[in-house]
Amino acid sequence: MTTSQNQDKVQDIVQTVTIKADIEKVWNFVSTSEGIAAWFMPNNFEAKLGHEFHLQSPFGPSPCKVTELNPPYKLSFNWDTDGWFVTFSLQEINGQTEFTIVHGGWKNKEELIGKANEKSAIIRERMNQGWSGIVLKLKKVAEA
Repeated sequence: MTTSQNQDKVQDIVQTVTIKADIEKVWNFVSTSEGIAAWFMPNNFEAKLGHEFHLQSPFGPSPCKVTELNPPYKLSFNWDTDGWFVTFSLQEINGQTEFTIVHGGWKNKEELIGKANEKSAIIRERMNQGWSGIVLKLKKVAEA
């Protein structure tokens, strides 16, 4: 990959929040269908390596597949058909949980994202803002 191609690649979204709840409680919200639906999207997720499931996005069902599972610390899955991946990482710190989301696998800035029919850079910025609200919703439901 040339330097200019590297510079045109959209950066991963990375967001971290500290949740005033133990790691097992937070893990339950990020590793069960009901838990994920409470803060993210309706789904038919199962915490099984290789499990294929769908997230019900605003653009219709998005096919996903669990690619990494290390309870209660890490869960990764492929999301939709554009090469995206999402990783939920959890770390217990003094009885609280540090939760980090990474949304990666972005294309070059100018490349179109199929379902939205918009450039990758535009979708990334919109989704970065969306993730901000979503992780705060996770914090709210897990601390309740």
